[in-house]
Amino acid sequence: QVQLVESGGGLVQAGGSLKLSCASSGRTFSSYTMGWFRQAPGKEREFVAAISQNFGITYYADSVKGRFTISRDNAKNTVYLQMDSLKPEDTAVYYCAARSTGGVATTTGYTDWGQGTQVTVSS
Repeated sequence: QVQLVESGGGLVQAGGSLKLSCASSGRTFSSYTMGWFRQAPGKEREFVAAISQNFGITYYADSVKGRFTISRDNAKNTVYLQMDSLKPEDTAVYYCAARSTGGVATTTGYTDWGQGTQVTVSS
């Protein structure tokens, strides 16, 4: 089990950028596939991006492909989500999550979650 804490959310104008961070307190961070999810008001939580334990294999939702970049620094026990060309429809609470099994293209089965960070994109 890992403890996850997100940061970096805020208010930004459409077309702008934000970089989210998710720090883990677990000693086995490098053994987890890490993902980012988001939940907009009145909507279900949806997958955004994931990155493998090693080799940096990534997977993105079609809605963010080409605009968002997920990365990780295993030495710092941190995963990042660089968000560029933000749109109002990206407004949501963003969560990071961890799973110990399954590949990056498997968007279910995450077992550990952060508390979320709010991202608001104004038009």
